[in-house]
Amino acid sequence: MFSVRIHGRGGQGAVTAAELLSVAAFAEGRHAQAFPTFGSERTGAPVVAFCRIDERPIRLHEPITHPDALIVQDPTLVHQVDLFAGIGSGGYLVVNTSSTLDALGLGDLALRLDPRRVVTVAATEIAREHVGRPVPNVPLLGAFAALTGQVSLAAVCDAVRERFPAELGEGNVRAAEVAHEQVLEQLRTYADA
Repeated sequence: MFSVRIHGRGGQGAVTAAELLSVAAFAEGRHAQAFPTFGSERTGAPVVAFCRIDERPIRLHEPITHPDALIVQDPTLVHQVDLFAGIGSGGYLVVNTSSTLDALGLGDLALRLDPRRVVTVAATEIAREHVGRPVPNVPLLGAFAALTGQVSLAAVCDAVRERFPAELGEGNVRAAEVAHEQVLEQLRTYADA
């Protein structure tokens, strides 16, 4: 089973991201589940959403404490919430930022994780450019698909088109494609080093 934990703030689409990820996995013939947990339901409040993907039916229903992958939609949560609890040295990390992990004060975390499994993507800026709104969830799913290979970009795009109508869907698809390509470029850089 592959477990994903998504950290964001209310209004950034963390819950929608988990749902889209589960739909993409399901469309590729796998079992998936998505669910959120949050305190006060207000814009800007910390939100955590979860997604599990497996080849077999999933019977677990509790929050994910030891994720295989983390998606951090809002880097301001880095020092407010224990985002990285339970992630092992082989875990994947996607962070929405144009800064380095060192600049975010995460140099120690970067040393603990395999650098080929850690990427940063300016997802908010990508979304603003292609969707017209600063909602980083879909670009981060494109980045996640490129980094982990757990779902294809095509499945993510199909889930997005199914969820969002016409122009909004196509803008989000383009944002996912741009983030996906940026991560592939980062991974090529690691391979060439």
